[in-house]
Amino acid sequence: MVAYAMPNHVVSLQAITKSFGNVRALDGVDLTVDQGAAFGFLGPNGAGKTTCIRIVTGFIKPTGGRAHVFGMDAWRDTVPIKRRIGFLPEASVVDGNATGAEFLRYMARLRGLRSLPAYTATLADRLELSGAALRRGIRGYSQGMRKKVAIIQALQHQPDLLIMDEPTDGLDPLMRQVFFDLLREAKARGATTFMSSHVLSDVEDACDTVALIRDGRIVSAGTVDSLRAGRERVMAVTFRGEPPASLSVDGARILERAGATLTLGVSGDVNGVIRALSRYDLTDFVYERLRLEELFMGYYGHESEPPAKVLEGRPR
Repeated sequence: MVAYAMPNHVVSLQAITKSFGNVRALDGVDLTVDQGAAFGFLGPNGAGKTTCIRIVTGFIKPTGGRAHVFGMDAWRDTVPIKRRIGFLPEASVVDGNATGAEFLRYMARLRGLRSLPAYTATLADRLELSGAALRRGIRGYSQGMRKKVAIIQALQHQPDLLIMDEPTDGLDPLMRQVFFDLLREAKARGATTFMSSHVLSDVEDACDTVALIRDGRIVSAGTVDSLRAGRERVMAVTFRGEPPASLSVDGARILERAGATLTLGVSGDVNGVIRALSRYDLTDFVYERLRLEELFMGYYGHESEPPAKVLEGRPR
């Protein structure tokens, strides 16, 4: 086993390419995830997210480039790496003949544990998976129950790095919130989380840094706030009476008129906009931060647009 000096980088992908025959799934991916980060990997289906995850977890070998996890080679040193990670795949392949408890014990043994850790019972209780359910065969589980068992196996050994591919598929809204609570608790104890998803609200709820991938290339990366910076946000202002015919404010433009309501696009200093509006009698005022959905569509909504330049800062 060879370790490389990569301070603070839990995951490091350098010029990663991957081809399947004539199909190039990844085309020069550069990406780093720092210790303790809650990292989100966004992209539509087929963009290359799962291929990247399979390389990071050592299930496939890249065609070119270098992939390291904990400073070790992701392909050559996959056994010691896997002991320190928890992996929640998009589709859980579980032996239907095993019970839930048998499967969890098997996964614990794979990671070098002699018995189930105490945290397993805590997770089962939080996810409302009873002891009776765990004694039943997985073959009879619903999709949601299978997902809960998969979450427990990924978290029960309290890994240093948790890698998740579309983790909320099959979870109802209540269990989704429990799951995100568990992620926040993992981050609080110092774990790094790497979550791939096409569900924008998941990444917005759970991550502080994010990368967007399109056609096998990273098109933008940085903190959630840095990706939002400089992009137009929407403000809906309702006036008491007729709204002004024009509104001359730096960094704001009228997008739509609907009765007494003006919808504004705001890209400048919001304080200047608020000062300008304070001269009027208003009945309602709604201003939301730019959601990742709008940001996402800026990169993916127009096929004719070239990929955006990668933003300054990590991850790259």
